[in-house]
Amino acid sequence: MAITAAASRLGTSAFSEASPVELRRDWSLEDVEGVIRAVYRQVLGNDYLMKSERLTSAESLLKNGSITVREFVRCVAKSELYKSKFLYNNFQTRVIELNYKHLLGRAPYDESEVIFHLDIYETQGFDAEIDSYIDSPEYQESFGENIVPYYRGFETQRSQKTVGFTRMFRLYRGYANSDRSQVEGNNSRLARELGQNRSSAIVAPSGGSEGWAYRTSQDSTPTTSLGGSLGFGQTGKVYRIEVTGVRNPGYPSVRRSSTSFIVPYEQLSNKLQQIQRQGGKIASITPA
Repeated sequence: MAITAAASRLGTSAFSEASPVELRRDWSLEDVEGVIRAVYRQVLGNDYLMKSERLTSAESLLKNGSITVREFVRCVAKSELYKSKFLYNNFQTRVIELNYKHLLGRAPYDESEVIFHLDIYETQGFDAEIDSYIDSPEYQESFGENIVPYYRGFETQRSQKTVGFTRMFRLYRGYANSDRSQVEGNNSRLARELGQNRSSAIVAPSGGSEGWAYRTSQDSTPTTSLGGSLGFGQTGKVYRIEVTGVRNPGYPSVRRSSTSFIVPYEQLSNKLQQIQRQGGKIASITPA
């Protein structure tokens, strides 16, 4: 059954019919290789993995039956590989968001969950923070010893809060997307909603629908040109460009998390070149 009637537009079609990946008792070498690939994809946020980065020792233990899938997940999540991708360069709140997504398959429900895990991280360290997910009753009930974690946040099920469904779309940006390649970079996706105790809007992945690709800009640029009443430009066509990561002029160089511009058609090409020179990433271009 499809997750939603708009699964294809929201980018969740790949999970509509997929079954959880499980290592059963009578597994073959091909089965365990599939489990290893699924664990890397899930725990590393679909990020590209080079052959030299693979955790060969942990893989061997799993293939030999010395550890379970749950322990292999723990090895990957505690590895220097995981830390280099998601810990060292991210703000703490973003780290917690990703740990929830990678290990429990959902988004944080409220700010208290983030505070709880921040306290563990600050007082006991990163390894204890990882253990707090994998050793939790929620993980055991959802995945047990031999099921690879998957995105539970897209499903309605026992112990899941409705708000988790909308929040999950703020963390999930498409089946082919990587958690390190999103236009919002290292910024937290949920800090604003969690702090204000409100639900997140469901935003389709880039290219999945018209308009803003990941978050409505918080600046003063209007979303439309007042029905075209501005009337500048020879053709009368006006476009709204949504951008992230533009460097502000001057020293020190500071990047803005998001901004937008209303540009007439005749100036569109020059504006795009200017944005690229300033290091910005174009999230969407839509008629204004």
